[in-house]
Amino acid sequence: MAPEMSVQAATTWIAGIDEAGRGPWAGPVVAAAVILDAPIPGVADSKKLTARARDRLAGVIVHEAAAWALGRAEVEEIDCLNIRQATFLAMLRAVEALSVAPVAALIDGKDVPPGLPCPGRAVVRGDASEPAIAAASILAKTHRDAEMAALDGRYPGYGFGAHKGYGTAAHREALNRLGPSPVHRRSFAPVRQLL
Repeated sequence: MAPEMSVQAATTWIAGIDEAGRGPWAGPVVAAAVILDAPIPGVADSKKLTARARDRLAGVIVHEAAAWALGRAEVEEIDCLNIRQATFLAMLRAVEALSVAPVAALIDGKDVPPGLPCPGRAVVRGDASEPAIAAASILAKTHRDAEMAALDGRYPGYGFGAHKGYGTAAHREALNRLGPSPVHRRSFAPVRQLL
């Protein structure tokens, strides 16, 4: 009976994986992997939450999750590999950094990153249906947003703190006026055109 119980307990270690920062013209892509052993009230798709709610929930997640970890791919890796492969790399790094080895992973989107150390299943709009993916989406977004706010101080004038590197009109104007910064993705067309 005891072995059955331990196997059953182990099967609950399913990681949810999501990323933030695939589309921006600047900054890293950040992924999070989260293993929940119980639902966390209020956790939902990060895009449907206010910044204040995301920040509050991120604090709850890091204290209450069975395990969580972040992974990232830098601008240089994005430019070298392409954004899809760099996102896979960030996700793989997040899973490998977990303190608990998951028996499976649920990945937001249509693709399973190659090389995962456990079986994976892609879940379209998983951040809206799977609590662990939603938790991962919150951690990835809050971490990346904070980093972009810090980069705003290092590279003033681009507005990274406001648009987080995404292709807004204000970002395009700043890019045209100042030229690309060291954290701009040179493989992305709006940046490449200015080189």
